[in-house]
Amino acid sequence: MENPSDAESIMLGRIIKGAVKQKVQTLRPAKPDDRPHAALIFGAGALPGIGAAVAQRVAAEGIPVYVTGRNQAKITATADAICENGGMAIPLIVDALQPDQIEAAFDRIEDDGHAVDLVLHNVGTNRHLGFLDITPELLEKTWRADCLSGFHIGQQAIAAMQPRRRGTIIFTGASASLRGKTGFATFASAKAGLRSIAQAMAREFGPQGIHVAHVVIDGVVDGDRIRRVAPHFIDQQGEDGALDPHAIAEAYWQLYQQHKTTWTHELDLRPYKESW
Repeated sequence: MENPSDAESIMLGRIIKGAVKQKVQTLRPAKPDDRPHAALIFGAGALPGIGAAVAQRVAAEGIPVYVTGRNQAKITATADAICENGGMAIPLIVDALQPDQIEAAFDRIEDDGHAVDLVLHNVGTNRHLGFLDITPELLEKTWRADCLSGFHIGQQAIAAMQPRRRGTIIFTGASASLRGKTGFATFASAKAGLRSIAQAMAREFGPQGIHVAHVVIDGVVDGDRIRRVAPHFIDQQGEDGALDPHAIAEAYWQLYQQHKTTWTHELDLRPYKESW
């Protein structure tokens, strides 16, 4: 076995090697690339909703948008709505837990002659459950869906953007990213992990020209999911009591447009009526 001093030397060597590698990446010039930009939305879902609204907003600026999800009907309807309004949208079936499917989405953009310049991770599995009713399997499943998926997508996005030294990656978070409340231990633990990943990415790759942002959504979103499951809950919020997906999309677009001298890493959005 290695003695403590040997182990410490090895660890120190690895730290120095990693720091040198990161410094080299920071100083490395960008490769010239004149391909048109494209956006890739993971968790596009149906209209109205955050992912679909962001896709609409980006497409309205003439940028091709690739909308992904597990439900063919939903993402096709979203893509069709964008195309009917003069935008360009391509629906792709992608399970955000499958690295090979994520990679295939990035490859599709490359094959189409585009450079991915905006990536959105908009995946969440919010579910209220008492702490004693949580199983280890459910805790892990939620972490995989909400946190591990962000890791996989983040790695692929960085690999695609790093040679050009530009691009924006946005993660949709929640108030659960900041605190664990009664009944939301699984969701909070996963979203807190995602937030930490986003922070680490921003600190490492910001100096390389890649903007990583995390958006805290604090409140109920007036979208397709809640309208189907509990429309009365939206009505109870009153006028402008729930987050409008299109207003959220506008905030995301502004993040994408920010000058690199004034990048925002974390932004929190909530209705004016929301108690916080």
